[in-house]
Amino acid sequence: MKVELVTTLKRQATRILADLHESKEPVLITEYGQPSAYLVDVEDFEFMQNRLRILEGVARGETAILENRTLSQTEAKESMSKWLK
Repeated sequence: MKVELVTTLKRQATRILADLHESKEPVLITEYGQPSAYLVDVEDFEFMQNRLRILEGVARGETAILENRTLSQTEAKESMSKWLK
């Protein structure tokens, strides 16, 4: 992963963005020697957001199972038939 100072980003944003689009490698931006932000390609960011939504759905499903909030197949079909009319 590349690391850039925030001052370098201010001065060379066009070059840093061009490198980012070419390499697809995230860039860690630091301020005062501390991590401050990541620059990531738009496609990579959208991919990560979609993956996160999927994982959140899986987590909700696991919680529902643990809390015994499940339906049998017959109950699920009956419930869904109301939505499909």
